[in-house]
Amino acid sequence: MIKAYLAGISTTYEGEDIQVQYCVFSDETLIFKKSLMLDYRKPAVVGQVALQTLLNELKDHAAEEIIVYVNDSALIEIIKGTTTTQNRDVLKMAVLTRKRLSRFENLVIKDVSRDHDTLMEWKEMLKFSK
Repeated sequence: MIKAYLAGISTTYEGEDIQVQYCVFSDETLIFKKSLMLDYRKPAVVGQVALQTLLNELKDHAAEEIIVYVNDSALIEIIKGTTTTQNRDVLKMAVLTRKRLSRFENLVIKDVSRDHDTLMEWKEMLKFSK
């Protein structure tokens, strides 16, 4: 089983790069841990961009059982199709994200924001030494 911890971080200033952080474990063994700077994207779609970036890394593991932990309730709503947003960029990107997700047989995305212990674990996994 593969566990992935994911964070998409936008800046408050328009035009600045976004940061995507993730670490991936296979049976408690670290496979890789990355922090990437990507070109500017609107803050409303940063979570989806981060997820798609991670899915690109995991495409060789598409048949395996995968759990992705995120601290982004809005991303979960967008993926499930229960969001009430009218933002065209978000809705357009959601179609692409769901299409990419359909390529993975056993992928589950869990929101850690409501479980304190899991949230602390998520924060610890995504710490990068400076």
